[in-house]
Amino acid sequence: MHAVVGQVKIDRSREDEATKTLNEIVVPRAQQMAGFVGGTWCRALQDDRGISVLLFESEEEARAAAEQMRQGPPPGTPATFVSADVFEVVAQA
Repeated sequence: MHAVVGQVKIDRSREDEATKTLNEIVVPRAQQMAGFVGGTWCRALQDDRGISVLLFESEEEARAAAEQMRQGPPPGTPATFVSADVFEVVAQA
């Protein structure tokens, strides 16, 4: 299994809109990606960072998802793309 760890910056003045976009657009798109196993999205309490950890069945599927994530969020949304990196999952609890 492989993971894509993504990071965005969130416009804190538009947090409600960011949460709505996440739930209505980002999560459904992730669920449709080939090999998607599951995901977790988090927002930092102290600043404007958001991170996601998405799990995929294969490295190839994770790399394809990371490439799609690098295209950034939909235009006009309150999040700005920072990074997307692929990791091998070596343990889970």
